[in-house]
Amino acid sequence: MLVCFTANHHHSSFDILEALAAHDSGETEAKLRGTAGVNGAVVLSTCNRFEAYLDVADTLPLGQVSEAVVEILSNSTGVSPSALRNSIGTLEHADVAPHLFEVSSGLKSVVIGEDEIAGQVRRALEQSRASGVVSSGLERLFQAASRTSKAVKSTTAVGRADRSLVRLGLDLAASRIADWGATRVLVIGTGQYAATTVAALRDRGATEIEVYSPSGRAAPFAARLSLAIADDLSHSIAGVDLVISCTSRESPVVTPAELAPGRRRLIIDLGLPRNVSPAVASVAGIELLDLETIRLHAPLEELSATEDAHSVVNQAVVSFSTAEAERSAAAAVIALRQQVLDTLESELERARDRGTWTEQSEADLRHFAGVLLHKPSMRARELARAGRADEFHQALEALFGIEADGA
Repeated sequence: MLVCFTANHHHSSFDILEALAAHDSGETEAKLRGTAGVNGAVVLSTCNRFEAYLDVADTLPLGQVSEAVVEILSNSTGVSPSALRNSIGTLEHADVAPHLFEVSSGLKSVVIGEDEIAGQVRRALEQSRASGVVSSGLERLFQAASRTSKAVKSTTAVGRADRSLVRLGLDLAASRIADWGATRVLVIGTGQYAATTVAALRDRGATEIEVYSPSGRAAPFAARLSLAIADDLSHSIAGVDLVISCTSRESPVVTPAELAPGRRRLIIDLGLPRNVSPAVASVAGIELLDLETIRLHAPLEELSATEDAHSVVNQAVVSFSTAEAERSAAAAVIALRQQVLDTLESELERARDRGTWTEQSEADLRHFAGVLLHKPSMRARELARAGRADEFHQALEALFGIEADGA
């Protein structure tokens, strides 16, 4: 059974999301996978959502799984169990695939159709795979989600909109900047978000861009993107008009101590946990835009574009669900075939012992077994495609005592 526990910008506070983003998701995956009855785990952690996808035994009570997730996250983040219970939603069974497919396609993002989420979903699977905690069911689910996001991007207007939180932040900054070409910019960070930020700045005409890396990795990033390097953070901030921070640091990089009051400067904090202390907003001349502020200005969905995207997602969900049902039915058919063939071998052995066996009688019996199994095999696939695979499983258990698990 696939289950998803989700905390996201729709129903979780920024503080809860920040705490979840700050903890070690790889360690959480390992602890979740180590929980009795959990066969696999993938954790997706972004600036606007935290989600744990689990493959659990069908016999495991969902409430027990939920409490295990809450306990693990509470111990890792320091957030109270009650606060987590109020912030984390639960999806199970047939609701999991549609949710992940929409997430991966950017349809549940702050900015509908955002560019970054598909890569984050892909990297979440890669991390789980590298740690050895992903199950075959979760592998298929996340692979299907990646295919779906590619289809949305290539066939709908949502995918062609080139949207992201970075670009939304710069859209909000545009009302404060008269000439991007004359604006001096400092980018803090050297990851994918930082590269996206540089590209978005250049699209607007910014040319004076320098980069600062809290971890000392500015040189290769600056060389690759032809940027100036900022060696001293306070000095660099004092000389620019716009600061954009997007690192994965667990504590703020920019605090009031790095800022001299007076000259007007805009700081955009795209980090979660926060890269910039909220206290900098009290420094004279400093204006701060953080993720909590930015997401309040997210544009409404463009209905025609998102309808097309949802249609692609729905088709993908049907295909995935049908394939999973057929896979489950195939396991049941294999179990039925094994029982019939084991019975056949037993009868053939008895015939040999009685001296009544002949080569022709064995051939006839094997042909009969094949004919006998053909109709149930075809019926199993028909029921699976109709969403009735459970009926086939129940019939096998009732008639033959066969309990077959899906692959």
